[in-house]
Amino acid sequence: MFKALSKLIYFKVLGWKTAGFSDFDKVKKAVIIAVPHTSWHDFYIGVLLRSVLGIEANFVGKKSLFNPITGWLFRAMGGSPVERKKNEKQVDAIARLFEEKDTFRMAIAPEGTRKKVTHWKTGFYYIAKKANVPILMFTLDFENKVNRFSDPFYPTDDAESDFKCMTSFFEGVKGKVPEYS
Repeated sequence: MFKALSKLIYFKVLGWKTAGFSDFDKVKKAVIIAVPHTSWHDFYIGVLLRSVLGIEANFVGKKSLFNPITGWLFRAMGGSPVERKKNEKQVDAIARLFEEKDTFRMAIAPEGTRKKVTHWKTGFYYIAKKANVPILMFTLDFENKVNRFSDPFYPTDDAESDFKCMTSFFEGVKGKVPEYS
Protein backbone atom coordinates (compact mmCIF):
# COMPACT_ATOMS: atom_id res chain seq x y z
CA MET A 1 0.00 0.00 0.00
CA PHE A 2 2.73 2.48 1.00
CA LYS A 3 4.79 1.56 -2.08
CA ALA A 4 1.81 2.19 -4.38
CA LEU A 5 1.15 5.54 -2.70
CA SER A 6 4.83 6.46 -2.93
CA LYS A 7 4.86 5.66 -6.66
CA LEU A 8 1.75 7.77 -7.21
CA ILE A 9 3.28 10.75 -5.40
CA TYR A 10 6.82 10.35 -6.83
CA PHE A 11 5.93 9.70 -10.48
CA LYS A 12 2.50 11.24 -11.04
CA VAL A 13 2.10 14.05 -8.53
CA LEU A 14 5.71 15.27 -8.36
CA GLY A 15 6.74 14.16 -11.87
CA TRP A 16 10.08 12.53 -10.93
CA LYS A 17 11.81 9.66 -12.71
CA THR A 18 14.75 7.35 -12.08
CA ALA A 19 17.65 6.45 -14.34
CA GLY A 20 20.87 4.48 -14.29
CA PHE A 21 21.80 1.54 -12.09
CA SER A 22 18.84 -0.39 -10.71
CA ASP A 23 20.01 -3.88 -9.69
CA PHE A 24 20.06 -3.17 -5.97
CA ASP A 25 19.64 -6.86 -5.11
CA LYS A 26 23.30 -7.27 -6.13
CA VAL A 27 24.46 -4.48 -3.82
CA LYS A 28 23.33 -5.27 -0.29
CA LYS A 29 25.96 -3.03 1.28
CA ALA A 30 27.03 0.38 0.00
CA VAL A 31 27.62 3.99 0.85
CA ILE A 32 25.06 6.03 -1.09
CA ILE A 33 25.98 9.65 -1.73
CA ALA A 34 23.20 12.08 -2.66
CA VAL A 35 24.26 15.27 -4.43
CA PRO A 36 23.55 18.16 -4.48
CA HIS A 37 22.02 18.48 -1.04
CA THR A 38 20.54 21.98 -1.12
CA SER A 39 17.18 21.80 0.64
CA TRP A 40 15.04 19.96 3.17
CA HIS A 41 13.03 18.73 0.16
CA ASP A 42 15.87 16.29 -0.56
CA PHE A 43 14.82 14.23 2.46
CA TYR A 44 11.30 13.37 1.35
CA ILE A 45 12.44 12.78 -2.23
CA GLY A 46 14.93 10.26 -0.85
CA VAL A 47 12.32 8.60 1.38
CA LEU A 48 9.87 8.34 -1.54
CA LEU A 49 12.61 7.04 -3.81
CA ARG A 50 13.63 4.20 -1.52
CA SER A 51 9.98 3.17 -1.24
CA VAL A 52 9.47 3.38 -5.01
CA LEU A 53 12.57 1.23 -5.60
CA GLY A 54 11.69 -1.12 -2.76
CA ILE A 55 15.15 -0.96 -1.24
CA GLU A 56 16.38 -0.67 2.28
CA ALA A 57 18.40 2.51 2.70
CA ASN A 58 19.87 3.57 6.01
CA PHE A 59 21.45 6.48 7.78
CA VAL A 60 23.49 6.84 10.93
CA GLY A 61 23.09 9.17 13.86
CA LYS A 62 24.60 9.67 17.26
CA LYS A 63 23.30 7.26 19.86
CA SER A 64 21.57 9.99 21.89
CA LEU A 65 19.08 10.53 19.03
CA PHE A 66 17.89 6.95 19.48
CA ASN A 67 16.35 7.60 22.89
CA PRO A 68 13.04 6.10 24.10
CA ILE A 69 11.04 9.03 22.70
CA THR A 70 12.47 9.34 19.16
CA GLY A 71 14.49 6.16 18.73
CA TRP A 72 11.60 4.07 17.40
CA LEU A 73 10.96 6.61 14.62
CA PHE A 74 14.62 6.83 13.57
CA ARG A 75 14.93 3.04 13.55
CA ALA A 76 11.70 2.67 11.55
CA MET A 77 13.14 5.07 8.98
CA GLY A 78 16.33 3.00 8.62
CA GLY A 79 18.48 4.74 11.18
CA SER A 80 21.26 3.07 13.11
CA PRO A 81 22.83 4.56 16.22
CA VAL A 82 26.59 4.96 16.26
CA GLU A 83 28.36 4.55 19.54
CA ARG A 84 32.09 4.73 19.35
CA LYS A 85 34.03 2.39 21.52
CA LYS A 86 36.79 3.88 23.65
CA ASN A 87 39.42 5.47 21.38
CA GLU A 88 37.51 4.36 18.25
CA LYS A 89 37.32 6.77 15.32
CA GLN A 90 33.95 7.64 13.77
CA VAL A 91 34.93 6.01 10.45
CA ASP A 92 35.76 2.77 12.26
CA ALA A 93 32.51 2.85 14.26
CA ILE A 94 30.40 3.27 11.12
CA ALA A 95 32.41 0.69 9.16
CA ARG A 96 31.66 -1.75 11.99
CA LEU A 97 27.92 -1.36 11.24
CA PHE A 98 28.53 -2.82 7.79
CA GLU A 99 30.06 -5.91 9.41
CA GLU A 100 27.15 -6.31 11.82
CA LYS A 101 24.34 -6.21 9.25
CA ASP A 102 23.40 -8.40 6.29
CA THR A 103 22.03 -5.43 4.37
CA PHE A 104 23.23 -1.89 5.01
CA ARG A 105 23.12 0.90 2.46
CA MET A 106 24.12 4.11 4.20
CA ALA A 107 22.85 7.29 2.57
CA ILE A 108 24.79 10.50 3.17
CA ALA A 109 25.22 13.96 1.70
CA PRO A 110 28.96 14.46 1.21
CA GLU A 111 28.60 18.24 1.35
CA GLY A 112 27.70 17.95 5.03
CA THR A 113 25.33 20.93 4.71
CA ARG A 114 22.61 22.33 2.47
CA LYS A 115 24.69 25.41 1.67
CA LYS A 116 27.11 25.72 -1.23
CA VAL A 117 30.49 24.12 -0.62
CA THR A 118 33.66 23.96 -2.67
CA HIS A 119 34.79 20.57 -1.32
CA TRP A 120 33.00 17.52 -0.01
CA LYS A 121 33.68 16.02 3.38
CA THR A 122 35.65 12.81 2.94
CA GLY A 123 34.31 10.56 5.70
CA PHE A 124 31.93 8.67 3.39
CA TYR A 125 34.89 7.74 1.16
CA TYR A 126 36.98 6.35 4.00
CA ILE A 127 33.98 4.51 5.44
CA ALA A 128 33.48 2.77 2.07
CA LYS A 129 37.18 1.89 1.90
CA LYS A 130 37.30 0.63 5.49
CA ALA A 131 34.09 -1.43 5.08
CA ASN A 132 35.17 -2.61 1.62
CA VAL A 133 31.84 -1.61 0.07
CA PRO A 134 31.06 0.32 -3.10
CA ILE A 135 29.84 3.88 -3.35
CA LEU A 136 26.58 4.43 -5.22
CA MET A 137 26.12 7.99 -6.41
CA PHE A 138 22.68 9.43 -7.04
CA THR A 139 21.55 12.80 -8.22
CA LEU A 140 19.03 15.11 -6.64
CA ASP A 141 18.39 16.83 -9.98
CA PHE A 142 15.43 19.14 -9.40
CA GLU A 143 15.84 20.86 -12.77
CA ASN A 144 15.17 17.64 -14.69
CA LYS A 145 13.33 15.85 -11.85
CA VAL A 146 15.50 12.77 -12.11
CA ASN A 147 17.31 10.61 -9.60
CA ARG A 148 20.14 9.01 -11.59
CA PHE A 149 22.17 6.22 -10.00
CA SER A 150 25.77 5.36 -10.86
CA ASP A 151 27.07 1.85 -11.19
CA PRO A 152 28.77 0.70 -7.98
CA PHE A 153 32.09 2.50 -7.60
CA TYR A 154 34.83 0.92 -5.51
CA PRO A 155 37.35 3.39 -4.06
CA THR A 156 40.93 2.80 -5.09
CA ASP A 157 44.16 3.90 -3.46
CA ASP A 158 44.09 7.12 -5.52
CA ALA A 159 41.70 9.39 -3.62
CA GLU A 160 42.35 12.39 -5.88
CA SER A 161 41.40 10.44 -9.00
CA ASP A 162 38.42 8.84 -7.25
CA PHE A 163 37.03 12.22 -6.19
CA LYS A 164 37.44 13.57 -9.73
CA CYS A 165 35.49 10.57 -11.02
CA MET A 166 32.75 10.96 -8.43
CA THR A 167 32.32 14.72 -8.78
CA SER A 168 32.17 14.40 -12.57
CA PHE A 169 29.07 12.19 -12.20
CA PHE A 170 27.24 15.21 -10.74
CA GLU A 171 28.40 17.87 -13.23
CA GLY A 172 25.53 20.06 -14.38
CA VAL A 173 23.07 18.69 -11.80
CA LYS A 174 20.99 21.40 -10.12
CA GLY A 175 19.45 20.97 -6.69
CA LYS A 176 16.24 22.52 -5.37
CA VAL A 177 18.22 25.69 -4.55
CA PRO A 178 20.35 26.01 -7.73
CA GLU A 179 22.78 28.59 -6.31
CA TYR A 180 23.87 26.02 -3.68
CA SER A 181 24.50 23.30 -6.29
